[in-house]
Amino acid sequence: MEQDRPAESLTDEDVNQSRTIDVTIDDPASGSDMTQREQAALERVEGVAHLLDESIRIPGTDVRFGIDPLLGILPAGGDTVAAALSLYPIAEAYRLDAPRSTIAKMLSLVVVDAIVGSVPVLGTLFDAFWKANVWNARSLERHLENV
Repeated sequence: MEQDRPAESLTDEDVNQSRTIDVTIDDPASGSDMTQREQAALERVEGVAHLLDESIRIPGTDVRFGIDPLLGILPAGGDTVAAALSLYPIAEAYRLDAPRSTIAKMLSLVVVDAIVGSVPVLGTLFDAFWKANVWNARSLERHLENV
């Protein structure tokens, strides 16, 4: 039986070996068992969704919008930049092996956002109320809770 060796006697081979361990976060309040990797990805997706769809509140109201409609105001590519940022949650969902149906739903929300949002003036108003990124974050969260 091999005994524990002090750190100074580890060989280069011992040091270079790495293992991936998925740790499950057990939160009885949430009822979900997500790994740290999944939880971190979901937090990133929620951050992007908040930035694009809900980061600015109109004072004195509960109305929130994000930088998505503000980007749409920019000529020559603002809507394209917003659509590209909206693809990030979909990329995370793909990395986390979300079902094709979930990814298709997420992609369709972004496509509607990009097409209608590109209409001058009305598109900017639409972008302020169409919360595709928040909905996509919720879709990813539902997938991760049901895994």
